Amino acid sequence: MRTEITPNFADLGHVISNLIPATRVALMVSAALVLGLSACGQQKDSPSVMLDDQANIEPSVAIKVNEIASAKAIKDINIWPQQAPAINVNPELEHKIATLLATMTLEQKVAQMIQPEIRDITVEDMRKYGFGSYLNGGGAYPNNDKHATPADWIALAEQFYQASIDDSLDGSSIPTMWGTDAVHGHNNVIGATLFPHNIGLGAANNPQLIEQIAAITAKEVMVTGIDWVFAPTVAVVRDDRWGRTYEGYSEDPRIVRDYSFAIVEGLQGAVTGDFLTDQHVLSTVKHFLGDGGTEKGIDQGDNIASEQDLYAIHAQGYVGGLSAGAQSVMASFNSWNGEKIHGNKYLLTDVLKGRFGFDGFVVGDWNGHGQVDGCTNESCAQAVNAGLDIFMVPTAAWKPLYHNTIDQVNRGEIALSRIDDAVSRILRVKFRAGLFDKPSPANRPLSGKTELIGQQSHRDVARQAVRESLVLLKNKQNLLPLSPKLNVLVAGDAADNIGKQSGGWTITWQGTDNQNSDFPGASSIFAGIKNTVENAGGSATLSVNGEVDAANKPDVAIVVFGEEPYAEGNGDIDNLEYQRGDKRDLALLKKLASQGIPVVSVFISGRPMWVNAEFNQSDAFVAAWLPGSEGNGVADVLFTNPEGKVQYDFKGKLSFSWPATPQQTTVNRPLDNSSDVAAKAYSPLLPYGYGLDYQSNLSEHIRLEGLSEDNLSATQTLEDLALFERAVKSPWSMFIATATQREGLSSSVASNSALTIRTMDRVVQEDARLVKFNGTELGTVGLLSNFPRDFRAFSDTKTALSLSIKVDNPLTHPLWLGMACEGECRPQYDIAGLVKPGEWQNLSVSLNCFKQDTMDFSKIVSPFYLATTAKVQLSFSDVVIQAHQQQDTVQCD
Repeated sequence: MRTEITPNFADLGHVISNLIPATRVALMVSAALVLGLSACGQQKDSPSVMLDDQANIEPSVAIKVNEIASAKAIKDINIWPQQAPAINVNPELEHKIATLLATMTLEQKVAQMIQPEIRDITVEDMRKYGFGSYLNGGGAYPNNDKHATPADWIALAEQFYQASIDDSLDGSSIPTMWGTDAVHGHNNVIGATLFPHNIGLGAANNPQLIEQIAAITAKEVMVTGIDWVFAPTVAVVRDDRWGRTYEGYSEDPRIVRDYSFAIVEGLQGAVTGDFLTDQHVLSTVKHFLGDGGTEKGIDQGDNIASEQDLYAIHAQGYVGGLSAGAQSVMASFNSWNGEKIHGNKYLLTDVLKGRFGFDGFVVGDWNGHGQVDGCTNESCAQAVNAGLDIFMVPTAAWKPLYHNTIDQVNRGEIALSRIDDAVSRILRVKFRAGLFDKPSPANRPLSGKTELIGQQSHRDVARQAVRESLVLLKNKQNLLPLSPKLNVLVAGDAADNIGKQSGGWTITWQGTDNQNSDFPGASSIFAGIKNTVENAGGSATLSVNGEVDAANKPDVAIVVFGEEPYAEGNGDIDNLEYQRGDKRDLALLKKLASQGIPVVSVFISGRPMWVNAEFNQSDAFVAAWLPGSEGNGVADVLFTNPEGKVQYDFKGKLSFSWPATPQQTTVNRPLDNSSDVAAKAYSPLLPYGYGLDYQSNLSEHIRLEGLSEDNLSATQTLEDLALFERAVKSPWSMFIATATQREGLSSSVASNSALTIRTMDRVVQEDARLVKFNGTELGTVGLLSNFPRDFRAFSDTKTALSLSIKVDNPLTHPLWLGMACEGECRPQYDIAGLVKPGEWQNLSVSLNCFKQDTMDFSKIVSPFYLATTAKVQLSFSDVVIQAHQQQDTVQCD
């Protein structure tokens, strides 16, 4: 779930601006469900199922690939073993549900299925409609105040709760519930304990610790009066270009399965013990299904895995989480073989509710229903019929969706029995959570106990998690551990930056625009180093740029650097090269190494990345991932105590294989039970499970010096990227705009004050668009994505933006062909003189024509637009980024 980015088109002269031990899991999971994963860890002589991007597929393997591709279209429900519900049917509870359901009107039932966002409803809306639930998206706070206090959160929870049980307007007194993204602690609240993101926790491989973390998160959430957490994310990441890689625990589904069980128990309590007591919250296992396996790692993209792999790889987090009694599952944005999950009845109903025996409810993701074919944000009978129980519907779309759903039931497009099933599931979870019996949010046992927010005992667990998540990748001549009595230089822009070390989903949705002052009680990595060193009699100096005092040359430099914060699609990249095109951190490492100063690199990242050059310039290299608020945990491991004894050794092991080239984005350890043949040549730079400690012999070290620094960009095979061929290609959508307004297209005809657009047939049905610009003002038509996309591979070579275009009358004003990136960059090229009236022609313009100082090809939000103030009728089709320019391509200096 997330808050949607919408580029601003306000000035269109500028056009676009906008373990629980595994044995415990086995007691809860039928033997059939874990069968086939039992041999996952056997690397020696295991069959190869995942091939890295540089390998060649032999003919015999290619045949197998084709066979698998053919098999994908055939659904086999028997692949999914039958799992009994974690909680036995309670006849008394079911009678309560049926009795209450029988008293409800259709309007009241549909209201239970609507989940709006706090920025889009009022307390009076809640009183009038009685929504079953509501949420705060990333970056949403009470009173729109980033620094809202726990008291502010409680006050809003209390107001919405009281409005929901007030039956004076809607006739319903069913209590509502509040859901929030507490994905690495209660990360929306100032002062909360922030744990390492999931990728770091996966490196720790400690399910018992995960359960502790989840239990602490539950307590801090309950302090603010909230009932429900949208966690855990159980994606099994297959392509590290994905911007949500850090939300995955591992590329190995076994870790994900065990962790899912542990975190659900930590949040909700054990089914056989303290289940959903006043110390626990509802959890959500997400995102069902296959979000970590989309093609090219594109967020919200298409997973084309076979059904066997969908189960064996991507579904194991649900095996664990549902076995622990998870009460909600969030549907995923992605598609499976072209069909959006939000509208996939086979997966949501036949598999999840049928074979998995899930009797809780399925909640959608941020207007995800609107992406289903034939649907909009305001109307989607298909999603309900597929098995979606709650629409997550932020923005003003909630109101038309509510009314349209009621109308669809009355017209018979949605069966009343399906509505009753959805509402029964919602009521079942509310009864189990005690919402009908609990005090109101302001009066619950933990509510308002602000001393629990960031409590020291909670921070101690987070600090332990930091220590255990660190992975030592290089330790030349056993430079580490360091004596705290040394003269230490600390450099790098992540050294004293708590926001950067915490990553996305931290106070703000993307984790950006935060200052250290936004993290009371937290510690930066530098602060931890400084405290450790100075208490032992050494010295620690912070110099972000690595400036060295010649008169006081340091004994060692610790350089803390890495990725800037991002979340969801904003983190998608097209290869794994770190700081591609801007090697400022490498320059810093080289500057220090050239002075003979031993260099310890502490790398902050949400995924493994190609850092060969950085490895070469480092005497020691630590993968620190995204450690969260307790940066002092890093110093605990890097330094001995004053007496020279190791305080804490490195425990972390890679839960993601480390790439040997920037293009090796899908390097994953082989899995015995997978039909995916792509691991045939598993050859990472550093294998899954690698990680040194202070007892490691030199023979255990993989040589990380003298590594090739060739990024292979010259040999990278580029293919044409279709943007609009017969139809708009995902993840793009078409828009029209004036200088002050922009709107997406949801029908075959649309207009604004500057233009009218409609579909037309050129070769096949609706494969082109006809646009009539009226000449009264600047009008624009183009393609847009919710998230910026990485086009650097195209910008580095001789590529072009091409389209087929027909202009019906001569142009007397410029016709701008343009692209736009995030922020204030929107280069455009006047093609008025290149088009001939009255005939279709192919036009190709070099991407060099769109290069300018402010252009950032790593963050393209619109790869194509046409804009003009002319009065003209034109048609266009076949918009493509060409990997190789044609002879007639228009060139620019």
